Amino acid sequence: MTYPSHAGRNFRSLSVRDLLDARDAYHVHLANLENVVATAIGLYRIRQDDPDAHTPVKQTEWRHRHQSPERTLENTIVQPWSWPCVLVFVKEWQTQQALIEADPDQVVPRFLYLPDGRIVPTCVILAPEQQEAPPSLRDVAFPHDMLGGGYPLVTDTQGHEHIGSAGCLVTDGNNIYVLTNQHVSGEPGNTVYTISNGQRQAIGQAITNQLRKRSFAEVYPDWSGTNAYLNLDAGLIRIEDLSKWTAQIFGLGELGAPVNLNPENISLDLIGLPVCAHGSASGRMYGEIQALFYRYCSMGGFDYVSELLIGSRPGQPTLQTMPGDSGTIWCLDPDHAPGQQKSGGSPIKAPILLRPLALQWGGHVVQETQGSAQLRFALASCLSIVCHELDVDLVTSWNTGHREYWGEVGHYKIAGSACDILQSPNLKTLMSNNKDAIAFGDDQLVQGTTHIHGGGQFVPLADVADLIWRTTRPQDESNHFADMDQPGKGAFDGQTLLDLCQDERNVSIALWNNFYDALNMDAKRGALPFRVWQMYDEMVAALKQQDVASFVCIAGTMAHYVGDACQPLHVSYLHHGHPDQPSEHGVHSAYETAMVNRFTAEIVDGINQKLAGITLNPPIAGGKQAALAVIAMMHHSLQFLPPETIIAAYNTGSQMHNSLNYMWQQLGEQTIQLMVDGAQCLASIWESAWREATGEQSIPSTALGTIPTKQLQQLYSQPGLAPSYQLQDPLFAQELATTPADTTSQVPA
Repeated sequence: MTYPSHAGRNFRSLSVRDLLDARDAYHVHLANLENVVATAIGLYRIRQDDPDAHTPVKQTEWRHRHQSPERTLENTIVQPWSWPCVLVFVKEWQTQQALIEADPDQVVPRFLYLPDGRIVPTCVILAPEQQEAPPSLRDVAFPHDMLGGGYPLVTDTQGHEHIGSAGCLVTDGNNIYVLTNQHVSGEPGNTVYTISNGQRQAIGQAITNQLRKRSFAEVYPDWSGTNAYLNLDAGLIRIEDLSKWTAQIFGLGELGAPVNLNPENISLDLIGLPVCAHGSASGRMYGEIQALFYRYCSMGGFDYVSELLIGSRPGQPTLQTMPGDSGTIWCLDPDHAPGQQKSGGSPIKAPILLRPLALQWGGHVVQETQGSAQLRFALASCLSIVCHELDVDLVTSWNTGHREYWGEVGHYKIAGSACDILQSPNLKTLMSNNKDAIAFGDDQLVQGTTHIHGGGQFVPLADVADLIWRTTRPQDESNHFADMDQPGKGAFDGQTLLDLCQDERNVSIALWNNFYDALNMDAKRGALPFRVWQMYDEMVAALKQQDVASFVCIAGTMAHYVGDACQPLHVSYLHHGHPDQPSEHGVHSAYETAMVNRFTAEIVDGINQKLAGITLNPPIAGGKQAALAVIAMMHHSLQFLPPETIIAAYNTGSQMHNSLNYMWQQLGEQTIQLMVDGAQCLASIWESAWREATGEQSIPSTALGTIPTKQLQQLYSQPGLAPSYQLQDPLFAQELATTPADTTSQVPA
C-alpha cells in the first residue's frame, strides 16, 4: 500500500541517492542547529502508539501536531508504509511549538526541497549520547583452546590494555589473517593477544595492510558526500599458529558467502533487516539495521560517516553491545532472515551457513529520558567493502565442524546426569529442583545453546570453575588437573603419584609438594584430589548449619573438578601430547572439545543408556575418602583409555581429511564410559556428604525447593566460598588439617 504524502507526492519513490542528495544539500543548515548531533538516511520511524503503527491511515495532520511526544529508535518501528526520509538525531526533545516560541531558526525542517523539485521528508529522533567506561578483562575471558571469531583480542598501548573482538578469518591468497578493527590490532608489528584458559596468549602481529578512513566520494563515486569520510576501521593480524583457529564464529556457527553490498545494490531494503553477532564483551547479540550512512561527527570541515547503524529489534531484548565488541562480525540472523530454512526431524540443529554482512567498529550509548536505562547502538562497516579495500577474501572452511559453542558439554552432562541417579529421596528432590542452575539439559547440549559468559550473567554451576574462577581466582588453575602418571625423581625415582597413593597416608599435600620439589616444578602443581577433599568437607559443614544454598552451590561447582578427573588428559603429564612433540600439542582441545562437540548427540544418548539402572559407589565419610575416590577414578581412567591411545588416534586422524570422525571411531565408546564413571563418582560423593550430615533427617522439606540463581551467583562470586589455593599454599594444608586425616566412622544408612 502507498502512503499518502506531502502535497500529493509519493515519497516511496525516493531512492538512496535522493536521500543523500537532500542530506548533502541541507547538511550545513542541519549541522548548525544547536540540538542536532547526527544525521542518517532510512525509513520514517513510527511511534509504537501512533495511529499508523500497525495499520496505514490516510490522514497525516496528527503526525505534525505541535505537542508531539518524543520519538526514539527504541519506541518506534518501521512498517511497509514507512516512507524514505532523512533521519535527524537530536540531543533534546523539543516540541515544534516550543521551538517556534523560543527560537524559530532552530526548528528542524519537516521537508527538504531540492532545486529539481524533489521533496524529502525528515524524521527527528531523540538520541542523547552517554559515555561509558572501557571493558574489563573479567567480562571477556574465554576458557578453551580453540580460537575463532568472537574471541577477545588484547593489545598494549601506552601502558594500557586495549580490548576488542576477533572478527573472522580472511586471506590474501598467501597467508590467513584475523580481521578486526585497526584501533584493536594497533600499529603494524604490534603483538596481539587473546585470552585462553584465563591467560594471555599471543596470536600474532598486526600487519601494514589496514584501513582507517576513506573518502566517501572514493567509495561511492556516484552519490553525494561532500567533504565526508567513511570510517572503515579495519586491521589484519597475521596468525602465528593456524592450527588453533577455526573459521567459525564462536556463538554463531559456520560462515557462508558474505552479503555482497556495494554502491550498485545498497538500498533502503536493508532497513529493518534482522542481524546477529557474538562479541567478546557482550556475547550473543541480536539487532536490526536501523539507518544507513550515519553522519555522526564533524571536525575540521569534514564529516565522518558510518555505513550502518544497528539497534534493537522491536519487541525483543534491548541490544547490549559494550566496549570490547569492536571488531565483531554481524551476520544475517538465520532464524529471521528471508529465505532461510531449517530442516526438521533431527534432534541435532541443522547446520546453517551464516551470511556475514558487517564489521562493527564502535557504538553509541543513549540515555533514555524517561528512565535510567541505556540504549546501545552498534556502528558498522559493510564487510564486502572492507574486504574489497583490503584486497582479501573471507575464509569459511578452516577447522570447521564445531557447533556454535564449544568446550562445555562434558562438564554439563556429567553434572546433570549425577542429579538424575541420586538415591536419597530428599537429596534427589533438592538437586532435581536446582538442576537447571547446575547444568544445561540434554536438548540444550545437543542444540548447542550452552554457553554463557561475561556481562555479569549467571553461569550454571558446573562450569563456574572455568568461566568465572579461572579469571577471578588465578590460583584455581592447579585444581583442575593432577599429573598422576608422571615419573618422579630423586627420592621418588621411577614412582608416580598413582604408585605412591596406593598407600592412603601418601594422599597428603606435604608429600605431593615433596614429589614436585624433586621435579624442580615451581608452578602448575596439580591439586585436583585435594580440591574435592576441601569441597566435600565444606558441603558437610554447610548442611550441618542448615545452609542448603551453599551446599548446592559447592556441590554444583565441585562437578567441574570431578568431571576433569575422569578425563585421561586431565590426569596425565601427557595432557598436551608428548612434551618433545610440538605437533601433538593440539590433542587436548581436539579430543575434549572438538570431538566431544561434534558428537554431542551420540554422547548424550550413550550416557543415558549406560546410566539406566546404575548403582552408586559405597558411601564414604570425610573429605580424604572423597579424594581417594577421585584418585581411584583417575587410576581407572588412565588404564581404561591410556593417553597414548588418545594421542595415537589424534596423530593418525590429523593426517586424514575427516580427523574427528576417525578419533570418534577409535575413542567414542570409551569416552562415553568415562563420562558415566564421572557422573557415578560425583553422585556418590554428593550422596555421601548428604548422609554424613544426616540431610534426610535434618533438612526440612521446605528447604528443598529451587534456589534463586541470583543467590547462587552471589555465593560463587564470594572468594570465601570454597576458596581456591595452589598446592604449595600453606593455607591449603591448614584448611584440610581441620578435619581428621583418616576416618572409620560409620555413615548413617
